[in-house]
Amino acid sequence: MDFHVPGGSPSSSSSSDPNPSRHHHHHNRNGDHHDNFHNNSNDDPMQSWWESVSKARHCIHLLSSLLPPTADSSLSSLADCDRPARSLLSSPAAYSAVSSSLSSPSSGSGADPLCNWLYDTFLSSDPDLRLVVLSFIPLLSSLYLSRIHSPSSPSTSLAGFEAVLLALYAAETKSRAGKPLLVNIPDLSQPSLYHSPRVNPNTRSNPGLTASSNTSRPSVGVLSPPLEPQVAVKSTKRACIVGVALDCYYKQISQMPSWSKLDFCRFAADWAGQDCPCKSEFDSNDIDTFSNGIHIEEVDDIVEEMRNLEIEEDAAVSSAKGVRIPLPWELLQPVLRILGHCLLAPLNADDVKDSAAVAVRCLYARASHELVPQAILASRSLIQLDKRMREAAAAAAANVASNTNTPSKAKKPEILLVSK
Repeated sequence: MDFHVPGGSPSSSSSSDPNPSRHHHHHNRNGDHHDNFHNNSNDDPMQSWWESVSKARHCIHLLSSLLPPTADSSLSSLADCDRPARSLLSSPAAYSAVSSSLSSPSSGSGADPLCNWLYDTFLSSDPDLRLVVLSFIPLLSSLYLSRIHSPSSPSTSLAGFEAVLLALYAAETKSRAGKPLLVNIPDLSQPSLYHSPRVNPNTRSNPGLTASSNTSRPSVGVLSPPLEPQVAVKSTKRACIVGVALDCYYKQISQMPSWSKLDFCRFAADWAGQDCPCKSEFDSNDIDTFSNGIHIEEVDDIVEEMRNLEIEEDAAVSSAKGVRIPLPWELLQPVLRILGHCLLAPLNADDVKDSAAVAVRCLYARASHELVPQAILASRSLIQLDKRMREAAAAAAANVASNTNTPSKAKKPEILLVSK
């Protein structure tokens, strides 16, 4: 099945459809359904909830028909829950089944029914169903980029992958409304952010009122330029389109399951290349600099705790699922944002943090070889933050252990004075 994106073909590699009216009728039908859904939600909240549950159950049953029969029973049980879309998002079995189907060598074509399901589900009005699609964006992006840049990959059409990526790109383009993403950079010549004097609005019309207003005016940096509508994935826009899709993933990363984050960290390490020894430059723990202010008898405990908190590379990380790909800044920037969350968010699992630490070190080694100042600064900052957090956790654990081994003095009995 081919895909239809408003304004043109979603991919330069997609085949032509002899019956274009079929797509027009399909999207008109979906549009009518969305209009009826919003009308019902305005009339009756209970009816709106039931429409949402029914739609999610229909999507899950449709997904189960596209997967192998072994996953049918588990998906059918998810459809019977009170919140089926959320149950699908939080199910590792469902994620594993969809990942296996997406990873097949024949996936990603314009006739791939699973890509068609992801495309239509993202265009739905249910936010939970859209989160389900976003959870597969790391895997889809890795498969797409790996096959594009791998000379050994079969020369098959990837119109299905491109259609899903373009759907996310179009949604983000519409939300930004042709405006760039800006960030205010404070004046670094001031002692701190709180010492920067505020700019008086009256000084703009009369610059001679104060001299300090012109000396500490914050500059504006462009975080992302305005997005141009795209109807096909061209080679010059491929990194931008995939980067925008990953940025959409980052905006909802707090609701993404840990296995999706773990996959992304492993893919990022594959994209950077894992074999460079430079990635372990920051892993030589200097006990002399770390033990300043700490008693000698506590150093052994801290070293032991540091070993327990060291980064563990499991077998899944060493087995590459992707290939080394070009990493321009428009693609590397959202990758580093996602890794920053996986590395520093306190609620992430330890395996997610360890995989993110490995990926950041791989990216630092890659940036050091290619001499990319932005990537070197960003990845090195994340590595330093990770080291400080692990050292602080080790020191806290050693302190707790030392306090546990120290015998405590017996407390004096409390004397209560009772008035007669």
